[in-house]
Amino acid sequence: MFTPRARIAGLIAALTVVSAACGAAPTATQTTAEGGVNAKTATSAADFGGFDKLVEAAKKEGKLHVIALPPDWANYGQIIKTFGEKYGIAIESEDPDAASADEINAVKTRKGQDRAPDVLDLGQAFAISGAKDGLFAPYKVQTWDKIPEGQKEPTGLWFNDYGGYVSIGCDAKKITTCPKTFADLLKPEYKGKVALNGNPNKSGSAFAGVYAAALANGGSFDDIQPGLQFFKKLKDTGNFNPVETTLATIEKGETQISLDWDYNNAAYAPKMAEKGLDWQVVVPSDGQYFQMYAQAINKDAPHPAAARLWMEFLYSPEGQNLYLGGFARPVLLPAMTADGSVDQAAAGKLPQVQGEPSFPTSEQVDKAKAALASGWDAAIAG
Repeated sequence: MFTPRARIAGLIAALTVVSAACGAAPTATQTTAEGGVNAKTATSAADFGGFDKLVEAAKKEGKLHVIALPPDWANYGQIIKTFGEKYGIAIESEDPDAASADEINAVKTRKGQDRAPDVLDLGQAFAISGAKDGLFAPYKVQTWDKIPEGQKEPTGLWFNDYGGYVSIGCDAKKITTCPKTFADLLKPEYKGKVALNGNPNKSGSAFAGVYAAALANGGSFDDIQPGLQFFKKLKDTGNFNPVETTLATIEKGETQISLDWDYNNAAYAPKMAEKGLDWQVVVPSDGQYFQMYAQAINKDAPHPAAARLWMEFLYSPEGQNLYLGGFARPVLLPAMTADGSVDQAAAGKLPQVQGEPSFPTSEQVDKAKAALASGWDAAIAG
């Protein structure tokens, strides 16, 4: 199954507990905190009587169920460990290899069950569609006003958290001259070598790869078709590699060139250096596409107070700097740079990019999603 994350197998941390097996029966969950607060309807820490009361309510629940959070994706292994140790809350981490589409499906099919995901980390397109389907609870973290406009749903149904640019990773020990642009990827020396991190109909990173290819080939946020045509050409020339990129596939030489988020490719580099490989990363100048992943709270979260505390942690300077430590660009980076709370050393390690990013609207994303749903399989078939 194709997935949207950079993957390696393994446990996340000592405090992380593997979720229960499939098929658990629905269970009732306590949702009322001390003082008669209904955690499921709380839209801010103030509804609990302040942040300290939110912490108390979350500790009383004692658990948080997450899904699709690989330990080597945006530093989630350390984020999960730090949160668990800080608040004494056991994190059940299920299926880190799941895709955004799988997260949405879990919310829909596990309503009323303890094994339903409390929180979601979603590609932008899936956050937008999930909100439209009424799956999320509105909530505004204490740093809400620092999240830029356009990076959050106005009522708090979802809000962007971290992101990156589509980049090209390349094993310079096996590739004589690494590609630096989308145009380069069509060169005959890259036959069978150009991979994506998943299927764009399920994967946020692969979806972005096609969007970036569109921008590099005369398309726009309104027209992703040139991106589909690019990948069809890549397939027809024999350059497209259908193997999904992971640390293991890079190490084995199965994916020598990978289109993926820059924070994934950048995180691979030091790990590959330990193994004697030279993994180089560049943001292609002809197709710069930046996107952020969004956080959302399941409207029917079995641990609603812990879900809201998790959001507060992620959007605190501590949580945002932990993302930065995984080469991801946190949404509060501009505000933290201004107030001096940013980890300067971590910020200095980010891949360099010229210019300011622009973003598609929700309508443009929906249109692009529809085009991929009907056209991707045909483009790479054969």
